[in-house]
Amino acid sequence: MNKTVNINLANTLFHIDDDAYNKLRRYLESIKRSFAGTAGSDEIIADIEARIAELFLEKMENERQVITHKEVDQVINVMGQPEDYMVDEDIFEDEPKKSHTQSSTTKGKKLYRDIEHKYIGGVCAGLEHYLGIDALWIRLIFILLAVFTSGFGLIAYILLWILVPEATTTSQKLDMRGEPINISNIERKVKEGFDDVADKVKSVDYDKVGDKVKSSSKTFFDTIGDIIMFLFKIFGKFIGILLIIIGAATLVGLFFGMFTVGLFDAVHFPGVDFYEIVNTTGAPVWLVSILLFFAVGIPFFFLLYLGLKILVTNLKSIGNIAKFSLLGLWLISVGLLIAFGVRQAAEFSNTGSIHEKEQIALQNPTDTLVIKMNDNDYLYSRDDVHFGRMTFTYDENDKRILISDEVEIKMRKSEDSLVNITVRKDANGSSSLAARDRAKNIEYGYEIVGNQIILDEYLTTDVSNKARHQEVTTTIHIPEGTVVRFEESTRGHIGRGISNDQDYYRSSIIGHVWKMDQDGELKCQNCPENVDEEDTHGKNKIIINEDGIDIDIKDETDSFEMKINEDGIKVKAKD
Repeated sequence: MNKTVNINLANTLFHIDDDAYNKLRRYLESIKRSFAGTAGSDEIIADIEARIAELFLEKMENERQVITHKEVDQVINVMGQPEDYMVDEDIFEDEPKKSHTQSSTTKGKKLYRDIEHKYIGGVCAGLEHYLGIDALWIRLIFILLAVFTSGFGLIAYILLWILVPEATTTSQKLDMRGEPINISNIERKVKEGFDDVADKVKSVDYDKVGDKVKSSSKTFFDTIGDIIMFLFKIFGKFIGILLIIIGAATLVGLFFGMFTVGLFDAVHFPGVDFYEIVNTTGAPVWLVSILLFFAVGIPFFFLLYLGLKILVTNLKSIGNIAKFSLLGLWLISVGLLIAFGVRQAAEFSNTGSIHEKEQIALQNPTDTLVIKMNDNDYLYSRDDVHFGRMTFTYDENDKRILISDEVEIKMRKSEDSLVNITVRKDANGSSSLAARDRAKNIEYGYEIVGNQIILDEYLTTDVSNKARHQEVTTTIHIPEGTVVRFEESTRGHIGRGISNDQDYYRSSIIGHVWKMDQDGELKCQNCPENVDEEDTHGKNKIIINEDGIDIDIKDETDSFEMKINEDGIKVKAKD
């Protein structure tokens, strides 16, 4: 029958038999003697006792279990004997220090929050020890997750802050680093802490402190100043985080766009088609995408770097060579983009025109001449990418072409008794000759069917001609006395300046029958008759349609007063 003893070890109650207790007592007394007179000896002993209590708890199956001689021997085997570490450091300064850790049980790392190197909660600093990755990269990962995963990184950080314990004791700090928790490491860790404190004490300017104490404690205004400085620091940290988010998000977007759209064309974006429509510099899209990446990305990289400098005070510099190399690369990229832009702008600096004139003979000159557009919408399937009114389409042979509805119709009096059609094709170019060549490549046609002139609704050109404000103006010259009518299909294509006795503007002439007089003016044959002058005296007419606003004042003595304000439009006639 063995006698048991209750002991309190590191504020934990244990039941231990008498023989095991005596051995444990002698062991602890030898440790105390070994560290007698050592700086921080009390803290070393307390940490050793806490570690022994932790090892006892790991070996107990229930709280009533009695600690025996066997458990004490196992703990001593892990912790080591004090004499194993008693080495003259001056003699063996160049030799590796003997340690019992080689025969000790080595445990894996445990996840703790490192509050000694924390920035907010010590989560990233603790993960640095656990994963072996620099805390700076872990912080960047959390920031990127917070930006690109709808705040998941922030939520994960807060959860780890709440759930992961902080490393407060020496044993926990050694456990966090994966170092064996024995007498030697506990002693070393505690001494490191005391050395840090000693260095801080030695670096104190005692004269300055004495003067400050003599002068008085902090005044109210000093406290206000400290609060303001604290707020400024918080604001600076916020600016740093904001710069990191903006810089990282922009770089990621540019990097993704350069590789998927610019280099490999893995993702089809309308912007690439738009580039194909307008580009005449000869620079491929992959080259422009790389230049844009450097021209835009390098400033945002330095923005990201500035944010890191604000947050991490001991961040290493990237070096002058890297800085000047990036600056040179940025200048080259910007210079090439400007050169491409100037060359592109030159493509719109000149306008060239060609004229194609044809005389036609109508089968029945006395019949009404009908002007209509060729309804060939079904021939083309247009894309959604536009430059002005020009876009991509495919012809009946599935050939990709450029198409535009920039087609205008004008009406003039003929100098002879025949109907003449003049087609003017316009385009822009870097020179007048280049513009004329591009205008010649415009494909546009019409046909005469009986007394109908059927004009193409669209002009087309090859994609190699690019979009350079190509347009077609068809002028129809008709003899005096010719009756003409514009059909509904010409709406949107009627040009300005068709003189008529009704002063109708552009599309308003559609649907009426007109006759060319000797002065080159169209006379309406079926328009409503004018109201008597006495009935219109003091009255006015306003017509609002797709062509704009038409205000008709019959009497020169009459006038209009129009006011537009937040209540709407007020129109008032006054004598």
